[in-house]
Amino acid sequence: MTHPTTDPETAAHRHGYISDKTKYRNRLRRLEGQVRGIDRMVADERYCIDILTQISAVTKALENVALGLLEDHLRHCVVDAVHTGGETAEHKLTEASEAIARLVRS
Repeated sequence: MTHPTTDPETAAHRHGYISDKTKYRNRLRRLEGQVRGIDRMVADERYCIDILTQISAVTKALENVALGLLEDHLRHCVVDAVHTGGETAEHKLTEASEAIARLVRS
């Protein structure tokens, strides 16, 4: 498995999710279709609770994508940075903590 480089200047930087990129992209395309479906429901003046139910499903699915990406980030980018140590490690740990806080607040 390829791990990301810790050099931000490197153009060949690879992220932990690369091995599952197809899975993530397929899931996001399905979500895009679900959001279009919600838009159609509003246009067709469907029952509010039905629309809210679909919004809840999309929200949960997006949260699952976010959690998967976060896990990949922790397992690859953060682990590599910790092995490197120093300022890079501190930066990645702070970045991950802030991302977790954003997810918890949402």
